[in-house]
Amino acid sequence: QVQLVESGGGSGQPGGSLRLSCHATGNVNTVYYLGWYRQVPGKQRELVAAISNVGVLRYADFAKGRFTISRDKDKNTVDLQMTRLKPEDTGLYFCNADGSDRAYWGQGTQVTVSS
Repeated sequence: QVQLVESGGGSGQPGGSLRLSCHATGNVNTVYYLGWYRQVPGKQRELVAAISNVGVLRYADFAKGRFTISRDKDKNTVDLQMTRLKPEDTGLYFCNADGSDRAYWGQGTQVTVSS
């Protein structure tokens, strides 16, 4: 089992920045990818960014050049730095752990971008 606790998020302005953090506990040694997904109104949950335990990165096209994912293997955390925010980035952001047996999800943290 892996538990994920998210922090950060909240409200930001267009062009601004927000940072999300996720702390993983439990059998973290079984996790290959840690990452972030989001669910925006009217759309299915989608990948934002993920990073493997050997540093392989995955970014959604909308995240490239604006968002940066980082992982601290000692602290078992994965952070998502979001810059140049857009109103369409508004949504519920979920931390995800891709384990050897199944995927694990955090509870989600709301991100709202508006002026």
